[in-house]
Amino acid sequence: MRPLPEVPSAAVPVDVEQAGTALAEHYPRLVRLGYLVLPPSLDSHRRVLTAHALVQRALLSGRRAERAAEYGLPLPRPSTGAVPVAPSRASCPSYAYVRERVVRTALEAGRPLRRAGVTPLLPLVWGLRLFPHSGGADELALEQALSELSPPARAACVLRGLERLPDAEVRRVLAASGVTDPHAALAEAEGVPAPYALLESPEFDPCSLQARPPDLLRRRRYAKAALAAVAALLVCGALLGLPGQGWGRAAAPTSAYTRSTAAEQALDPGALRRVSATFWRRSPRTDFTSWPTRGDRAGDTRLLRRALTVWAHPDGAVRASATPRTPVGPPMGAPQLLYAGGVGRATVVLFYDGLRIVRYAEPREAAGAEGVALDFARVDSADMASAGALVAGRTRDRVRYLTAPWVHAVFVRNLLAPGDAPRPLHRGPDGVTAALTSPATARGCRTWDAIELRDGSAPRLMTDLGELTPARLTSGPPSAPHDVSGRAERDSWARTACLLPAVRWHGVRSVNSWQYAEQSLPEDNGSARWLCTRAETWRGTGSRVLAQFQAPSAPSVATGGPPGAVAARAEDSPACGMRDPRVLAGVLWKSHGGRWYVLAAGSSQFASLTTSGGVEGRSDSRLLAVPARAGDRARLNGTLTDGSRVGALR
Repeated sequence: MRPLPEVPSAAVPVDVEQAGTALAEHYPRLVRLGYLVLPPSLDSHRRVLTAHALVQRALLSGRRAERAAEYGLPLPRPSTGAVPVAPSRASCPSYAYVRERVVRTALEAGRPLRRAGVTPLLPLVWGLRLFPHSGGADELALEQALSELSPPARAACVLRGLERLPDAEVRRVLAASGVTDPHAALAEAEGVPAPYALLESPEFDPCSLQARPPDLLRRRRYAKAALAAVAALLVCGALLGLPGQGWGRAAAPTSAYTRSTAAEQALDPGALRRVSATFWRRSPRTDFTSWPTRGDRAGDTRLLRRALTVWAHPDGAVRASATPRTPVGPPMGAPQLLYAGGVGRATVVLFYDGLRIVRYAEPREAAGAEGVALDFARVDSADMASAGALVAGRTRDRVRYLTAPWVHAVFVRNLLAPGDAPRPLHRGPDGVTAALTSPATARGCRTWDAIELRDGSAPRLMTDLGELTPARLTSGPPSAPHDVSGRAERDSWARTACLLPAVRWHGVRSVNSWQYAEQSLPEDNGSARWLCTRAETWRGTGSRVLAQFQAPSAPSVATGGPPGAVAARAEDSPACGMRDPRVLAGVLWKSHGGRWYVLAAGSSQFASLTTSGGVEGRSDSRLLAVPARAGDRARLNGTLTDGSRVGALR
């Protein structure tokens, strides 16, 4: 029998001053709670500021809060003659009320359609990037496991582990926070290993931070561009204020957008740019500009007008999404029509305006605002490799692609089974593929289906990461990345694919993974591989870097072995890329004999490595192995061949 839903107990008012006192007293713990519940897909800087903002806004205005849903039991009265003591955190209804508010707002901030508005107004930090202190491999593995959970399950895991709440209390907190099925959330959280002590690690402490500067050269360029934009705005404002066509009483009651000739053309289906089916063969550019207009409803004027109107003037009923830093404004002129037709149970229109791909979708059975979706993805500087496919349709766990005209065959390859042959994927005459399972929405990592595009050159692997544009997967050093080929590179990706959820919904253009070192392990435990995985974005900023340690595994005909362990990571860093190909990372590793070691490896630019802090050691090469103890922490540094000293990736 299905358990009954959690029913809040009788409400008892909580004084706002008492709640404020509880918030101030337990502020670091509440911020840690919010940080852990927030989606790990946010970059660390944004996640830290959001966690502080959620706690600071937790109290409602007014003298007394209306209710404290699950926490209405009064404190026990002291016996006669006993001296009253301050209530503990576990028994304090004021703290419990603030905790419920933090969990609720963190869950709301984690919803996909709310992420565009997650960045708080306060606190505000200019000119610095803030990060919690880096942890070890265990902390990174725990965060990876938390990232694979749904937001309610992640909250359940944190409440159980950090707050030490019993399951019944966890369900009540989740129900009060707006979770529709607390039982399912708690059941999903059962699948996460329980090293709950790691939740107290400095890696998850957004109150103990380290600071780094942003990209100073890019900030300087942005400052110059902002000054130029302000000057242009002042000039335009002065011109618009002139009599006749300005903001005076004689101005027409229509909007400035509809008065623009270019805007009027952008809303006219007849002005859409259409490309013939054979243009790509003679086009000087092989990208989205040479995609032909396809679809059985490319001539449906009413459909195209609805799509263009929603694009220019979306209302509150339209479900809109955009990749990070993608403009969501109306078209500046007549866009190019890529596709218009049925995709599964939806009618889809795909546009390209030179900067963005825009996808309009409406249910087949009803035309109107209800159920309409509008998606934006930035694709500037696309080339033949990155313009091979687009996501045409998406359901809960299935995805369909629209392929480029130069793609003559599409296959599906399970990245976790490098020994299996790829299987063909059917395509219709209009280039839309059959539906296949999307790894972007999967909760586990038992399989990872990527598409393999064949266009006469090397087979090209691309994978869905939850956006309109699939990400290209490559191998090789940053100076010469290439498409994945051969069993060795597929074996490497088999142990890397399960790390890709760390870059979902992040506007990723390509992910390159390459081996930068191989290390013989102590006590004849075989050889381990060190890899660096870098995700590049369409917008240029926001790259993510993971250094991973792949311990030796038993050989298998079909699989490449268990996933690698994340040794270090960085955001918005040039490390492991074309500008700065060097990388240094280390792990605390346990041998088969039960002894612990600090292992580290640097790329070819390193001449020597040192550890300090909890473990002291030195190596006159780019590989290091130093005996250690369980729980030891070490600070890792390296000396380059030119004599300069650098730290580990972070």
